[in-house]
Amino acid sequence: MNHATIAALDRLDALRTALDGVDLPLSIAGADVARDARRAAVRQIDDYIQPRLSNLDAPLLAVVGGSTGAGKSTLVNALVGLPVTRTGVIRPTTRQPILLHSPADAAWFASTRMLPGLARVTGVVREAPAHQAGDDPDATRIGSVVLVTDDRVPRDLAILDAPDVDSIADENRELAGQLLAAADLWLFATTANRYADAVPWKLLDDAAARDITVGVVLNRVPQGAESEVEADLRTMLGERGLGSAPVFVVTESPLDERGMLPASAVAGIRAWLTGIAGDRAERARIAGRTLAGTVERLGATARTVADARDEQLVVARDLRETVRTAHHDAAERVGDATRDGVLLRGEVLARWQDFVGTSDVFRTLESWFSRTRDRVTAWFQGRPAPTVEVEHEIESGLHAVMVDEAGRAASDAWSRVRQSAVGRQLTGGADLAHPPADLPERTSRLVRDWQQALIELITEQAAGKRTKARVMSLGLNVITVALMVVVFASTGGLTGGELAIAGGSAVVGQKLLETIFGEDAVRRLAAQARADLEARVHVLLLEQASRWDPLLEPIEAGADGDALRDAAAQLERAMAAVGTPADGATHRELLPSDMVEGEALDAVVTGAQAESPIDGEADEVHELEPPR
Repeated sequence: MNHATIAALDRLDALRTALDGVDLPLSIAGADVARDARRAAVRQIDDYIQPRLSNLDAPLLAVVGGSTGAGKSTLVNALVGLPVTRTGVIRPTTRQPILLHSPADAAWFASTRMLPGLARVTGVVREAPAHQAGDDPDATRIGSVVLVTDDRVPRDLAILDAPDVDSIADENRELAGQLLAAADLWLFATTANRYADAVPWKLLDDAAARDITVGVVLNRVPQGAESEVEADLRTMLGERGLGSAPVFVVTESPLDERGMLPASAVAGIRAWLTGIAGDRAERARIAGRTLAGTVERLGATARTVADARDEQLVVARDLRETVRTAHHDAAERVGDATRDGVLLRGEVLARWQDFVGTSDVFRTLESWFSRTRDRVTAWFQGRPAPTVEVEHEIESGLHAVMVDEAGRAASDAWSRVRQSAVGRQLTGGADLAHPPADLPERTSRLVRDWQQALIELITEQAAGKRTKARVMSLGLNVITVALMVVVFASTGGLTGGELAIAGGSAVVGQKLLETIFGEDAVRRLAAQARADLEARVHVLLLEQASRWDPLLEPIEAGADGDALRDAAAQLERAMAAVGTPADGATHRELLPSDMVEGEALDAVVTGAQAESPIDGEADEVHELEPPR
């Protein structure tokens, strides 16, 4: 393996990791298609791109696909010359895909290098009519592929009989899409009655976008209508960029006693496949061309997923901003409540006025300080004993405001998010309309921590001996209460007598602090105290907003759109250095809607699949005949 291939494999792994790590959980426009395309892309990397890029000389896989009743199994049996896969009118007849290969290629197809999600079952062919060939249909074995070794299969090219692309069974339809996406070339079967149906043409359009080599089998054509039907089919193929695809017309023919077509009916198909298998250069050209087209298609898919990813992130960020705004607004309302004097209503004002009057405000500062000191000290010593402490009242009021606003924020965020269908989807099963039970305790701790920070702030400010002596003579609690009153005693929310009392009380508190610390220092203290409180309130409300993280973080996790686009571009540059396809063939320009095979079907493979066997081994042996 050369350096260019190793580099391309590294870039492929990086893109796979990015795609696999992206979730698109929100039900917005285009999300379902992008989600399915992402899963199909990751699966195709594992099933086909990685193993083929690792070994361009490995045998080719030709998948026989088509609609229900197109006669795929009959064609496969005729190509091998032995009934190996079941035919019949009961649908579906093919549940387990059957992979026919030369004994010389057994090691490649038995290993889990390609189609690693499918368990291997070794089939042993025994003589039986076509309508009894293979196993009875068993939906529980859908996650496995039956390997059949036969000398009549040409070396270096295996044939895989896939389930119907439009099967009535969902799991069959899904598996058919997976197998077609893992093919190096298609042998696509349709009939004279159904060649214009929508499902086959959707898949053939996918083949053109992937630039895969396709052989089209027009089966069960009435005698005499061959030229007319073939001409119409070729016209349709040409219109879709498949004009060079070989068309094999199989005329309606009677089956023999084993349910087999005459060998001559499929002679042209056999010759085409045998010619490819026997020409090493042609095999390399087909493998390189299909790989290059698939990687180009993968890039288009990655960009489509990137666009969907960006849309999901925009919605998630809008939802997060809605939640954060509701809680930010609540924090601002708490700040307004601490500025408009509301916290000094009622009992707080009364108790403050009990020991700090305003009549001495305009006397000399030293005599005012002396008398105020005595009155304040006596008040805190219980002469007269207060009924409610100012500090406790302020704490209770501040606590009540924060709890109320946090509850309002939770309710606002919940109602705003749930106004949209996406928001209702996001919040299904959750209940974030109310604040958490521990909010009151968290709020109490915030108030206590803030008050302690005020004490530390005052202590730091009282560095000088004289200032420290004045603080100690009054007590830290008195100074702290005075600072809280100055912080909260704006007049914006008060009227009448409260206005006069609050305004006067704030002046008294400020003069008291200015006597101790000086005018500039008091302004700094008040500003620092308010800023500290507001910062703590914002942190508390943002913590409440973070309760939405478990809902939003899964949407935001993983690579963003730009990372996906960059990974796709790096893979494309690395593939250019590898130099496929071998013949330099050009591809049709891909549109943003072009994505990996599989999204044309109703769904992609989901659920647990059988555990893969050890590389190079099949996990069981099956006889392809009914029990006797």
